[in-house]
Amino acid sequence: MDQFVIRGGNRLVGEVMISGAKNAAVAILPAVALAESPCRIENVPCVMDVELSVRILRELGATVTWVGRNTVEIDPRGIDTHVVRSELGRKMRGSYYNIGALLGRYNEAIVPLPGGCDFGVRPIDQHIKGFRALGCTYSLDDGMIAVRAKELHGAHIYLDMASVGATMNIILASVKAKGLTVVENAAREPHIVDLANFLNSMGANISGAGTDVIKIRGVEHLYGTTYSIIPDQIEAGTYMAAAAATMGDVVVRNVTPKHLESITAKLREMDVEVIEYDDAVRVRRSYPLAKCNVKTMPHPGFPTDMQPQIAALLAVAQGTSILNENVWGEGRFRYVEELRRMGAQITVEGKSAIIEGVDFLRGAPVRAVDLRAGAAMVIAGLAAHGTTRVEEIEHIQRGYEDIVEKFVGLGADMYLRRDTAVPAVKIG
Repeated sequence: MDQFVIRGGNRLVGEVMISGAKNAAVAILPAVALAESPCRIENVPCVMDVELSVRILRELGATVTWVGRNTVEIDPRGIDTHVVRSELGRKMRGSYYNIGALLGRYNEAIVPLPGGCDFGVRPIDQHIKGFRALGCTYSLDDGMIAVRAKELHGAHIYLDMASVGATMNIILASVKAKGLTVVENAAREPHIVDLANFLNSMGANISGAGTDVIKIRGVEHLYGTTYSIIPDQIEAGTYMAAAAATMGDVVVRNVTPKHLESITAKLREMDVEVIEYDDAVRVRRSYPLAKCNVKTMPHPGFPTDMQPQIAALLAVAQGTSILNENVWGEGRFRYVEELRRMGAQITVEGKSAIIEGVDFLRGAPVRAVDLRAGAAMVIAGLAAHGTTRVEEIEHIQRGYEDIVEKFVGLGADMYLRRDTAVPAVKIG
């Protein structure tokens, strides 16, 4: 089994370039199916979830050509099916964006129920609520969801919770529907704005993205475009936390500082210096980490996708910190047992984690139980005394481009150890 091997204790210093936002890419790539001519997408992160999205597009019939490591050209005119194969779709949560995109193209979509990180029940009931309001019926059969409509029509939709996935999927499904669609209590995350901007560059008519009321006026045609994906807010936050954990001094480049405000605020509360520039932030720590209470909230609050990483930081802060998870359930704390292996003092009570800071963590063998938990294990390993081995790193590779190379470039002692074991051959 492949693993990351990290010898902790090195102070991170230097500059790191942030890749395109994974959470935007996995919605923008399926959205190309709505276009009537080729699209060129730039600043695409080279991560496993993007690779799966591209494979799905190819299996649907699109022609996909990489014209650089982070630039892809997609011709959707060959798409000739509304069915996503089960084996591919179940490997990632974002596969459900193919429902909205294929509905917009064919008024019909059959897609497997999504996979991705397992940290509790993440229903798609708000997606279904939106699709039904647009005129769809749906059925479930053998792990596949089929959504159909004779005609998609605009509707007024109030989401019971500000679901990012549902907001984006409703946008995709309604962008070519007849009439006006209004989504209230919409999520406001930066990648929702990015999807809307991408669709608008194709000829869509979407307003209000980034607020809790989004209006989509259906159009008949969408055309090819050239578009660059925004920087990854969570990747940036991860390197910011790692710099703080290691007493580092790191300039995080290719970011939108406004997208990082909630993360920056908590780091400053912990006595970490954060200096903002036009498209970069500098994170420098000279003092012991102060305790801090954190509550995850929908954007613009502190992101749930940064919760495990901030926990790794709080594990070595002075005093007692309380971390409340208000977006997902207590399953989001599955990584806590792994941090305990490294000496962290954390108690979980329902949706709260009480973190008693320790002087230092100790290297240990740990697992990346999900994508962001894996990032937390890397941060903990970088700050720990001794050697940490992180297993199940395929979770981390889903969402972080060149993570080893980037940390090594900052001075980390870290490498990828590949599983070279040869299966035993039975003789006789």
